[in-house]
Amino acid sequence: MADPQKTALGERDIEQALTFLKKGSHLLKYGRRGKPKFCPFRLSNDESLLLWYSGKEEKKLKLGTVSRIIPGQRTATFQRYPRPEKEYQSFSLIYNDRSLDLICKDKEEAEIWFIGLKALVTRGNNHKWRFESRTDDSQCSDSPKSSTRKSTPSNTPFSDPGDGGGAAFDVKNRWVKAFSEIISFNAASKGSSQAESIANSSLSSGSADNSSNRNSSSEAFRVSLSSAVSSSSQGSYHEDFDSLSDIFIWGEGIGNGILGGGVHRVGALSSSEMDAFLPKALESKLVLDVQSISCGYRHAILVTKQGEIFSWGEESGGRLGHGVEMDVRHPKLVEALGGLNIELVACGEYHTCAVTYSGDLYTWGDGAHNSGMLGHGIEATHWVPKKVSGNLEGLRVSYVSCGPWHTAIVTSAGQLFTFGDGTFGALGHGNHSSATIPQEVETLRGFRTTRVACGVWHTAAVVEVLTESVESSTSSSCKRLFTWGDGDKGQLGHADKKPRLVPECVIALSTENISQVACGHSLTIALTTSGRVYTVGSTAYGQLGCPASDGKVPTCVKIADSFVEDIACGSYHVAVLTSKAEVYTWGKGLNGQLGHGDNDHRNKPTLVEFLKDKQVKSVFCGSNFTVAVCLHKWIPSVDQSTCFGCRNSFNFRRKRHNCYNCGLVFCKSCTSKKSLKASLAPNACKLYRVCEDCYLKLKKSSESVPLVQTPPSLRSVSLQENRTTKIQGTLLRLSSFASILHTVSGQSKLPDSQDIHRSPASNGKLEMRGFASSKSSNSVFVDSKKHISFSEPAARISCQSTSPVSSKSSPRESYEDINDDLKHRNDILSQEVISLRTQVEDLTRKSKSLEAELERTSKQLKEVTTVAADEAGKCISAKEVIKSLTAQVG
Repeated sequence: MADPQKTALGERDIEQALTFLKKGSHLLKYGRRGKPKFCPFRLSNDESLLLWYSGKEEKKLKLGTVSRIIPGQRTATFQRYPRPEKEYQSFSLIYNDRSLDLICKDKEEAEIWFIGLKALVTRGNNHKWRFESRTDDSQCSDSPKSSTRKSTPSNTPFSDPGDGGGAAFDVKNRWVKAFSEIISFNAASKGSSQAESIANSSLSSGSADNSSNRNSSSEAFRVSLSSAVSSSSQGSYHEDFDSLSDIFIWGEGIGNGILGGGVHRVGALSSSEMDAFLPKALESKLVLDVQSISCGYRHAILVTKQGEIFSWGEESGGRLGHGVEMDVRHPKLVEALGGLNIELVACGEYHTCAVTYSGDLYTWGDGAHNSGMLGHGIEATHWVPKKVSGNLEGLRVSYVSCGPWHTAIVTSAGQLFTFGDGTFGALGHGNHSSATIPQEVETLRGFRTTRVACGVWHTAAVVEVLTESVESSTSSSCKRLFTWGDGDKGQLGHADKKPRLVPECVIALSTENISQVACGHSLTIALTTSGRVYTVGSTAYGQLGCPASDGKVPTCVKIADSFVEDIACGSYHVAVLTSKAEVYTWGKGLNGQLGHGDNDHRNKPTLVEFLKDKQVKSVFCGSNFTVAVCLHKWIPSVDQSTCFGCRNSFNFRRKRHNCYNCGLVFCKSCTSKKSLKASLAPNACKLYRVCEDCYLKLKKSSESVPLVQTPPSLRSVSLQENRTTKIQGTLLRLSSFASILHTVSGQSKLPDSQDIHRSPASNGKLEMRGFASSKSSNSVFVDSKKHISFSEPAARISCQSTSPVSSKSSPRESYEDINDDLKHRNDILSQEVISLRTQVEDLTRKSKSLEAELERTSKQLKEVTTVAADEAGKCISAKEVIKSLTAQVG
């Protein structure tokens, strides 16, 4: 019987793969004519067509006509421009008598495309097979064809019988199986007798790995590809294309910090290097359907529509929930909550909260600050999520908010509970005491609370109250704003600076119907049902959005006559989303959290121009950074009117150029950098254009990965050997292998004196019987007596001691071993060449930079020298005038 968890896991992985396919990506397409070219590919909304653009022409392939998918480069089209190093990034769709041959950016992206398309093709083939099978059964159930169909549902080499239309299968197993076919195919073409054992061992190891851990296939699937997390509607991948989303993030630590995918903590570098002053796509290794996001202090949490929770950022006291004290650069699954459907999340400065669909509350993080903000009754740190019980037993939590030092929750019945540090009366219990477990706010008992927001030392809530109409003598329900806690900056909105120990209604907003509330540091924001925004509190950075306001009473903020749908608040900045899908920000901009490309403060709402052409769905704020979730908009490269980098419009002089790493469209100046390691480069030995971001990523990867260790036999080769010796050695080696080829093709068995074998006592060396061993074990060139010596890869050496196979092997196998060894050595040399070229490129760039700086300094020196000479001349003239005047006076 099928494992329901594994079945659900497979379905979820396929759904996520199809989500990514609908969002689309740039692939390198091989054709029957011309060179490979970039094309944007995506899956249609109804999942029946594969769409791409070739120039201005949209082309489509009906997936129903695809008979099979072949991984690797096994078609004739690929052989026109073979790229063996990208074997695992390639696949072909076979339809009718033709093939669609594609290369992805990396192996992970190829895996996603293969899994998604395989599921659709298998589903279509199974559907067709069932129809044909019913027809044949009705005509002749005993026919050989019918019985064959019954036993083999699909004639494709990569389909699995009985997979239910491809809805549930082991993702990792499928990928291993698919590429084991490549191994079998290549081995068979060489006449290898070990092909079957290799394929079987690959499959068995994949199965064993998966059965040992139910999450392994999911994690293997999620290692990914996209520079932005994508999103689709919950529960089905038959949704509109508009449901796909991109996440943009900007502000403190987003540039080169941990939160933005960098390697440095905030403060390690200057603000200009650490922060992002414009929105940038979230760098993620995941394919996720984002439902909501919560931002804290240099960390963030997101929830997917499948109920999974992911966290990333700077670790502090266990607030990320991964159980280890380690920073996380990209969203990572919180495994402790696996199997639970999470609905809501909230981030404080030191802790995090999550609410399940069943209404259970889980908290984790640093509880050692003597405040009890985790709600477990003890002041201890929890590195993994733990369920909060106590007074919440039997209650369903519907909303949660976190401040730096306290937490507030709302139940489905409208009850309000608070716990944590009670300084300034922030808990609303009528005193300054702290609470280590959730306690109900007695003042609001009997009222229905719908929303709550926690500031640093104050709290605000939206509460339904009954109001009576004087004219009609009827009562109606209205939502009012209640605030309590510290009022030193007027953030409570009561026209004074006094603290409140219990909730008190804000009289200035008694005529308004409040729908949302948000709190920052000494700042409160309220959104009415009519789309108006009111702010009250500190005026330090212009975060009230109204320069004339004194901050003591709520003031309406004018936002270009727009209807505001969503509000968010950081420590000292505000972001709002209008009904026109426009984002306005104001307040503190020191770390670029306003998204206007600078670090200036704004005291009035200012449109974020970068997001002007994007369909923003929601906005969120962390302490000093901002996040926007936008609908993904499919724009073919030819229709892309602006550069992805500088955002300038393309014209006759500003041409379009593809980045050979991400495939996006940029102008010439934004792709002025070139790299040897571009993932989509047609030739690995040439420099290709890449955008600035990709160039920095490739540079970081080359710096972080150490140079390939060269075998001793290669390291000891003297760089001072003359060219004649190298040429002679190469010619002798080629002639030796020519004779081997001749012998292999002309004889089925060599004499013992000419037999080529691997000696069991060779200690990792390949020796050729009939040739004397080289005197120098480190020599890689054949000398005048045809001495030759090779060093095998470490994996092959380690296998010799345990292999039960006889040391003797056929001439064909020995030649293949030698050929493979040469290929391995060539790969090592190629990698070294690429590394050296990268270093040369870096040194050349630095040299040019130094030359430019030297030239600039020399120019400045000349200017200063000229000015000094002029001043000296003036000084001499002045002295002469003084002397003459002195002489006249005397």
